Amino acid sequence: MDRPVGSRLGQYGHVTTSPRVPSEPDVAALRDLARRLALEAGALVRGGRPDRVEVAATKSSDVDPVTAMDRASEELLRRRIAVHRPHDAVLGEEGGSAAGTSGLTWVVDPIDGTVNYLYGVSSWAVSVAVVAGDPDPASWTVLAGAVHSVVDGVTWSAGRGQGADRDGTAVQVRSAASLQTCLVGTGFGYDADRRAHQAQVLVHVLPRVRDVRRLGSAAIDLCLVADGSLDLYYERGLNPWDMAAGGLVAAEAGARVSGLHGAPATSDMTVAGVAERQAELVALLESAGADAPGR
Repeated sequence: MDRPVGSRLGQYGHVTTSPRVPSEPDVAALRDLARRLALEAGALVRGGRPDRVEVAATKSSDVDPVTAMDRASEELLRRRIAVHRPHDAVLGEEGGSAAGTSGLTWVVDPIDGTVNYLYGVSSWAVSVAVVAGDPDPASWTVLAGAVHSVVDGVTWSAGRGQGADRDGTAVQVRSAASLQTCLVGTGFGYDADRRAHQAQVLVHVLPRVRDVRRLGSAAIDLCLVADGSLDLYYERGLNPWDMAAGGLVAAEAGARVSGLHGAPATSDMTVAGVAERQAELVALLESAGADAPGR
């Protein structure tokens, strides 16, 4: 692959060239743009969904689908970003990475919850975020993001240091009296061996919490933690586009968002919730070997 002189290739195949991040990015403007992009892509997806959705391709396994609308939504997002922010890079679930020179990268998921979209189940969203530095959850700084729940029209957004909102109303995480009273969200991977291990972890977690929900959209789950609809959330195997916007919304609403063993939230594990209960869930997941290598 040809790359610009002085460029380097990051962990997720993203090309960066001598980043020139502004000392004080206009976070409010980036947040507003992320919201507008998510709403526009959401309108496309909502209006273009046929009565019967067909699988256009698969990714990691035969049960990990891509639809024509996944591709159309991401193409729209890329076109709009090119108009509004032509020097920024883009990392998308379907189209991979496109180089930029500003030091900022838009991390987009055109339909988060594609299986739900495929079957007509309600929980699916458009997720749009912009990050500084390499688009790697272990080291990035997420500046702004928005998650638009397409079926019910709810939109969450956040800006770094600006808090988070749901349809314009500020949100904050719920305070739970104990881990045993927490409603916990989670998700499962597409690889059969990983799913089997995740089921074993679930058996360890379920008796120690109020209940567990598996809604099918990581971006929405993280936002539900932000507005108090879930107390906690954990999942292994999230990609950058799954967690970028929702993770910022949760964090700006007061959630602690991390991995296990002192690590940041990455594909190895993402755990979100009010600090004390989140720490208890982290300990529980560590004792269950939830991030065991090869699983």
